[in-house]
Amino acid sequence: MSTRRDFLSVGLLTSVAGFVPAPSAWAEAEPHSAKGLSYRVLGKTGLKVTSVGCGCMVTSDASVIERAADMGINYFDTSRNYQHGNNERLVGQALKGKRQNIWLSSKCDAKTKEAVLKELDTSLSELGTDHLDVWYLHGKNSPSETPDELFEAQQIARQKGKIRFAGVSTHNSKDMVPFLVKKGATDVVLATYNFTMDKAFSDAMAQADAAGLGVVAMKVMAGGLRRIKPDDPNGAKLKREGAMLAALKWVLKDAYVHTTIPGITDMDQLEENLKAMTEPYSPREEHLLARQLDFISPLYCRMCGECDGDCVKGLPVADVLRYVMYADGYGQFELGRDHFKQLPAELASVRCADCPTCTVKCRFGVNVPQRLSRAQEMFA
Repeated sequence: MSTRRDFLSVGLLTSVAGFVPAPSAWAEAEPHSAKGLSYRVLGKTGLKVTSVGCGCMVTSDASVIERAADMGINYFDTSRNYQHGNNERLVGQALKGKRQNIWLSSKCDAKTKEAVLKELDTSLSELGTDHLDVWYLHGKNSPSETPDELFEAQQIARQKGKIRFAGVSTHNSKDMVPFLVKKGATDVVLATYNFTMDKAFSDAMAQADAAGLGVVAMKVMAGGLRRIKPDDPNGAKLKREGAMLAALKWVLKDAYVHTTIPGITDMDQLEENLKAMTEPYSPREEHLLARQLDFISPLYCRMCGECDGDCVKGLPVADVLRYVMYADGYGQFELGRDHFKQLPAELASVRCADCPTCTVKCRFGVNVPQRLSRAQEMFA
């Protein structure tokens, strides 16, 4: 197994990031390759992963996950907080008896070393496994959110054989990737990446790949937006013509993306996602995505960060836009509400309708006051 360089943070840890004294059981857990699927190596981890994995966040039907594994998808991603903790249990049940054929990752939102290690034990129990192949510190969007003690927790878990590789998930790869590369404590980065984003995000993904990090793309469908205005003829037509499949192909055309975790809720989506591994990205799909971008521009935040601090009431605009997208795009009302409820009381009580004008101007055309008002009406 490949190793990575020593930590650059003096005194943080004495071990080498990426080095895992693998138990013999891990050596037996190399998933078999399936015909008709494409594979990429997840950075210096050496894990051979299907370029399309299975994001389980929005999955409520265990048979979909089980079918994905039977069809050869070998990378499955969940999190301790998905569906109030029930998603890990669902994934564990679906993959029971298939552990030797798949790579499994989960995430933790806790903010202290003790808390994340406790949540890891819960994750392992719920998933019915003795280790995770990748364990992510979840939703870390700035270096200040990732203190040394969290990296220390990952190394403790690694040394105890509870995880193989340490990861970080982020919606802000352009700032976090340089930090993680310099820190040298991370094996895999899971980052938002889709056709709406500017070159800075592509550059960050390429930088991660060049540094030997495994690169996993999430939010690849740019919000999904299959449920917004279901009677809108433009949206229905774009879906029918394959906008979601085109979005997935757009991500896969970049070799520095090693795998993806599109959310899969039913068998039809599973079948469609599998096509992305065998069909090339075409000029027709480039045109289709241009039309899709026009359709979603008033609704979808591209997470560029340019509006940070612009709200006079102090709202974290990009975060709240993401919460409302969980409900509107992915059909996950509870997930959006749960995130909204974590806002400080003084922010959760803000109502955009009370402001005569909005101080936030999105250069990409998101109707910020309308979308924030929708979040406040739904979740508050």
